Amino acid sequence: MRNNRRLLIFTGDGKGKTTAALGMVLRAAGHGQRVRVIQFIKADSKTGELAACQRLPGVEIVQMGRGFIPKTDSPKFAVHRDAAVQALAAAAEAVASDQYDLIVLDEICVAIASGLVAEDKVLEMIQTAPSKLCLVLTGRGASQRLIDEADTVTEMKCVKHALQAGVWAQTGVEI
Repeated sequence: MRNNRRLLIFTGDGKGKTTAALGMVLRAAGHGQRVRVIQFIKADSKTGELAACQRLPGVEIVQMGRGFIPKTDSPKFAVHRDAAVQALAAAAEAVASDQYDLIVLDEICVAIASGLVAEDKVLEMIQTAPSKLCLVLTGRGASQRLIDEADTVTEMKCVKHALQAGVWAQTGVEI
């Protein structure tokens, strides 16, 4: 049995990346493990995942994002970048604390791909992780460098999505 830090990535254009990570949160909580979830993009305080995680013993969840990311030439882009940099600092602090068994960095791959945070900083943080820690990164566009560093990578592929038929996000399904 391996006792090294683990790194899992859920990426791709399909639905289910955060959902898969939250399944791991549920499993870890069921085993009495300590969990921290940091959401890099999401900012909706009324999501079901936020409400559920707040009720799970040993699970901390924090939304640090500002929602949909504007184009880089927008004056609002800097606000999103600052929020993501703060989220990365919170993630690095959580990793260094050695207080958690599982840390989920939700949508961090999007934050990197969008230029909100530096990939090198994320990789440095991963490489300093304690041996017992499991890190989960989610989001579209995981880079090859992240994939190479990971132990397990799952790519969600969109075959069909309800939005294409005009069905908007539904409470309990997407929200």
